Amino acid sequence: MGVADLADYPWDAVRPFAVRAQQHPDGIVDLSVGSPVDPTPEVIAAALRGSTDAHAYPQTAGTPTLREAIAGWYARRRGVPGLTVDEVLPTVGSKEFVALLPLLAGLGPGDVVVHPRAAYPTYEVGARLVGATPVAADDPAEWPEGTRLVWLNSPGNPDGAVSDVAALRAARARARELGAILASDECYAELGWDAPWDREPVPSALDPRVIEGDRTGVLSVYSLSKQSNLAGYRAAFVAGDAALLSGIHTARKHLGLIPPAPVQAAMVAALSDDEHVDRQRERYRRRRDILRPALLDAGFRIDRSEAGLYLWATEGRDAWETLADLAEIGILVGPGTFYGPHHPQHVRLSLTASDERIAIAAARLRAR
Repeated sequence: MGVADLADYPWDAVRPFAVRAQQHPDGIVDLSVGSPVDPTPEVIAAALRGSTDAHAYPQTAGTPTLREAIAGWYARRRGVPGLTVDEVLPTVGSKEFVALLPLLAGLGPGDVVVHPRAAYPTYEVGARLVGATPVAADDPAEWPEGTRLVWLNSPGNPDGAVSDVAALRAARARARELGAILASDECYAELGWDAPWDREPVPSALDPRVIEGDRTGVLSVYSLSKQSNLAGYRAAFVAGDAALLSGIHTARKHLGLIPPAPVQAAMVAALSDDEHVDRQRERYRRRRDILRPALLDAGFRIDRSEAGLYLWATEGRDAWETLADLAEIGILVGPGTFYGPHHPQHVRLSLTASDERIAIAAARLRAR
């Protein structure tokens, strides 16, 4: 299978609903894709501006300063101490890494890639790109023989589900039985809302309580798009098994997958400053506190959503009907069918709209 054989891009199907929502007299409230709307923090923008003399080729592995910043951030914010510079690697956003990991890890026909039942579609895309078989299964007991890569996503996109330490340990144990890589997509880990994640950090697959001193076969993937408003920078990284990352690094050098040098400098600034992350988290908390009760008042049930950037909601009917009705009141959301066939009645609502637009959405929902 090649890139040309992939299905049509799913978000294209939402365009007619976007057109309808845009016709609302007070404009559209776009809660669909989840693209940040808040300003890039000045401390990061200044670092980018100060690094524009980027005449030399950047390093695929990242500058030593960046790799040290990634390792330090894992220790400080994720409870993962002791990472070395050989155990981290910057990426051009997280989506390209998710899509290309099966290729970079040497998977192919006959191999199985496991991903969550409610899943970011790029996990499946990456599997199909190399001819591997994607399998949607949350229970490690259901992961079949022949599995060579397991994707976890905690907090989940779209459903905000969090895997606690016990669940991560079980996943690691089963992946080891199968001889599979365990890759944990943790891009929303700073955004914990409901107990206990409002008081304690969402655990990483690299947490010492999970790996018990051995990072073999385990990767943690992270993005700065949401917590630092850097979606346009394409700034992300992966950490974990040094031997595995060494081979991935070599492949990435051949393919030219290199974050630009100014972006690498901006990443250092972002990873070294915790205040802007805390401010952004509070913005999203405030918006969630407005949107969530309005959905409940409008007759929706909200499932999971204990962390992350989205509310995973249902009216108990077909998602496309909900999508159409919300478009009539100028609200655009994402249908659950984009995240697999298991949730045909759910829609995903993003918290990435301005305070003003979130308040308008809440008012429209209550008046519906």
